[in-house]
Amino acid sequence: MSEDRYLTFALGKGRLAGKTMELFEKIGITCEEMKDKDSRKLIFVNEEQKFRFFLAKGPDVPTYVEYGAADIGVVGKDTIMEENRRVYEVLDLKYGKCRMCVCGPQSAKELLQHHEMIRVASKYPNIAKDFFYNKKHQTVDIIKLNGSVELGPIVGLADVIVDIVETGSTLRENGLEVLEEICPLSARMIVNQVSMQMEPERIKKLIAGLREHL
Repeated sequence: MSEDRYLTFALGKGRLAGKTMELFEKIGITCEEMKDKDSRKLIFVNEEQKFRFFLAKGPDVPTYVEYGAADIGVVGKDTIMEENRRVYEVLDLKYGKCRMCVCGPQSAKELLQHHEMIRVASKYPNIAKDFFYNKKHQTVDIIKLNGSVELGPIVGLADVIVDIVETGSTLRENGLEVLEEICPLSARMIVNQVSMQMEPERIKKLIAGLREHL
């Protein structure tokens, strides 16, 4: 593939993008345009190195990568699992660490032992469904929420929730606790399947460079 082709990165907005650019700088990938906090630009370019970057909402990153609008994406493992797109997950970047858990009041622990029908509230209905149906073999009614899922068990909407837990302080403050851990989470790098075949040298070199710094 010709060297004048840009390699395009989709980065999950917020802390993740900041951490990613810090890591990229360690292997010599920079983008000065991104440091301008007042910039209204949507796409940031490093002409010299032939890299383009854009920021996207987390759940959109795997979509941009699957359809080839971005060659490479950086996003949380939770998003990759929930969106379930056709992409290669190539690297665990080791930051943004947390856990996906089943949480609820202590009294709900009993409901997880007996395979009875329960209601589960979550921002991650696909992860919740996969865990309960395929791993626990428990039939559940899954309710998708977009806001504070902790409210679910408190107001009687759901028996338990499936959510990301970092420190657990929000849970404790609301009388909830981790009942079961589903999986550990962190930031991951994903690659478009066609880009991996078209640009194997550049992409593998990038992955190898990042791996050294992890």
